[in-house]
Amino acid sequence: MSTHRKSRRLPPLSGVLVLVMASTGLVVIDLTIVAIGLPLISADIGGGASAESVVVTYMVAMGALTQVVGSLSDRWGRRPLFLAGIAVFTLSSLAATVAPDLLWLDVARVVQGAGAAAIMVNGIPLLSDRYTGEERDLAIGAWGSFATAAGLLAPVFGGVLAETFGWRAVFAVNLPLGVAAWVLAVRVLPRSPGAARTTEASSTPAAQAPRAAVRTDWLGSLLLMLGLGTATLLMLRSGDTPWSGQDTAVLLTACAALTAFLAVQLKVPAPTLELRMFGSPAFSGAMLAVLLSRVLTIGGSVYLVLYFSDGLGLSPTGAGLLMTPIFLAQIVMGMVGSKLIGDRAPGLVIGSGYALKGVGLAALALLITPDTPWWALVVPLLAWGAGGGIAGAPVMAVAVRVTAPERVGMVAGTVSTLASLGAGVGTAALGSVFALSGGDGAQAVTDGARAVLAVSAALAVVAVITTATLVGPRRVPTRVPAQEDGDPAPAGK
Repeated sequence: MSTHRKSRRLPPLSGVLVLVMASTGLVVIDLTIVAIGLPLISADIGGGASAESVVVTYMVAMGALTQVVGSLSDRWGRRPLFLAGIAVFTLSSLAATVAPDLLWLDVARVVQGAGAAAIMVNGIPLLSDRYTGEERDLAIGAWGSFATAAGLLAPVFGGVLAETFGWRAVFAVNLPLGVAAWVLAVRVLPRSPGAARTTEASSTPAAQAPRAAVRTDWLGSLLLMLGLGTATLLMLRSGDTPWSGQDTAVLLTACAALTAFLAVQLKVPAPTLELRMFGSPAFSGAMLAVLLSRVLTIGGSVYLVLYFSDGLGLSPTGAGLLMTPIFLAQIVMGMVGSKLIGDRAPGLVIGSGYALKGVGLAALALLITPDTPWWALVVPLLAWGAGGGIAGAPVMAVAVRVTAPERVGMVAGTVSTLASLGAGVGTAALGSVFALSGGDGAQAVTDGARAVLAVSAALAVVAVITTATLVGPRRVPTRVPAQEDGDPAPAGK
């Protein structure tokens, strides 16, 4: 006999939730905090040369490894990979802190990116193992909201550290936090390998036997790392640099490696990326939504900030503060979005979020001029952030719902990989739109930003149509309350 439990507003607090949120915050902060100290790094150990490689190497390593590490966590277990990730991240932070030259620092950042990949992709699987039903959706929403908050605070925090203690403090701050995270992980993470829960379907001998016999897909892993690494490098190239023969070689290498990777995945018994997952319309819709979300959020915000600084003439601090409504609204509404999918169709919730986001983007495209008062932009910015929050957290929850527990690590790797690709593609593609319509001077920058926002609004409409079509009520399993009457979580297909 089933009993109805009171619906929650927040997930129950646990050591796993605290650990995942704190360690993910470290990774997200290191994506942006280092950029603040680049001028100081260049002057101190770079001989005045550009130090952008310090940011690029971290992003390339993390983007190339996320899918591979996510798949390995399903086979080797969350605990050992998560502990290894924290250890590698912390030790490489120490190496970066004492770096005597730029080459040393770049190598340390590559290793740090590898550790960050192991931390980041285990976030969703660990929460999925610890929670079920409504509590799982809320935990994933809290995780995403906290990551957004960390990204918001990183530039301000990094500026204070770099100006007060020097650029080495930007890396040194990871040391006590990393040690604390490792100690907490040892205490709270379960020792059981792979997913902590199994469904009736996935726990049968027929389902478990092949998993015990298969070998790790090393060839596919190497091809994917090569393909994603070269592709990320290409996306991070400066748009002002003319296309060269070297760029062509990198592009061909990326295409060849990724094509070979897909071919291998169709043949090996335990692929790094199970392509059959994309046969589920709900999963494909969720992954496309992740990609579009990063294109809109990262790509659009880059050129909006440029408008704030060069179009409106705001200081860097003023431009950063004017972006605050987006992130604050996204943090708050991320929890709301996680709550809504308990009572409403996930596709409707996600689609409504993208619709609200599109309205905010379209309003900004219509409003911005070199003379627009900053306060007139607050409401559209809030709409942008609120829509992103409503759509973002449910996308993660849907991807987990339609996937078997033993593949959640693989799903997390796919989400992280597509998010990285979306950020790169969005910045590059929308940069081309900006360049076609923009130029020097306040009016030219405004025109370029307006074009970027208009294209972003159109992509939001595409996201609405996609999610409404693919993430329908019949395609996503009905959620059951967490641990109610001892019933397991619904099985993914």
